[in-house]
Amino acid sequence: MATPTLERIIVYPVKSLDPHDTAERVEIRPDGGLSYDRTFAMVDADGDYLNGKNDRRVHELRSWFDLKAGRLTLRPNDGNPVAFDTDNREAIEAWLTDYFEEPVSLRYDEHGGFPDDTLASGPTVISEAAIREVAGWYDDITPEEMERRLRPNLIVSGVKPFWEDRLYRDEETAIGFRIGDCEFIGSNPCRRCVVPTRDPDTGEETPGFRETFVQKRAETLPEWASEAWFDHYFRLMVNTFVPEATVGKSLRVGDEIAILGERPYPA
Repeated sequence: MATPTLERIIVYPVKSLDPHDTAERVEIRPDGGLSYDRTFAMVDADGDYLNGKNDRRVHELRSWFDLKAGRLTLRPNDGNPVAFDTDNREAIEAWLTDYFEEPVSLRYDEHGGFPDDTLASGPTVISEAAIREVAGWYDDITPEEMERRLRPNLIVSGVKPFWEDRLYRDEETAIGFRIGDCEFIGSNPCRRCVVPTRDPDTGEETPGFRETFVQKRAETLPEWASEAWFDHYFRLMVNTFVPEATVGKSLRVGDEIAILGERPYPA
């Protein structure tokens, strides 16, 4: 059997905007997230996140992030790209305010970021085989597009579809696993929101996406998956906790992965 291997590392420098593939390695932050992942977040005048869940215009906004230069480039689907130094947040906020036609602030947190799951705030994990399998449930969605819909951090190769369902148990028992020098604790299968049901470039709803997903996920749930978390089947990908000893260590593409066994579910 092939060895489970960390195939790719993906971060989302601005929460809700486009992904950025890291080169070969990334460090684990104090909050358990990956360096550069969701370091910035767009918020409205009420302090609420601007994201694809509540504003479809987020889907129509392209972004690129130059990690070394600290430069963020933004472009509407129907417009020209504009590059900003991330130190000049006032200019970025002015551009975003003009784009969304309402006041927008850009928050920054280098150490904690703005994770989707504030409890299990470690990187999310999925197998590339699962991404391919789920894309195959739909006629016109490629694996590349499905990955953009799901927005994972860590993609694992060398395993069968839904291998990641081995990485959780129930609300009392979690599963420890190691990637290279870094230990993680698998929390739960990620509960999906409305974002995966939409075209990642336009925000257009894919008819029947959720219904198809729920039906096929129930039919293909592997025997090794615990059903304790499945109050519904619109769940895929695994959320994680990060033990303190892992903070400051680095993940590297090509790291081998080993399941360590059951752990008490973190309080």
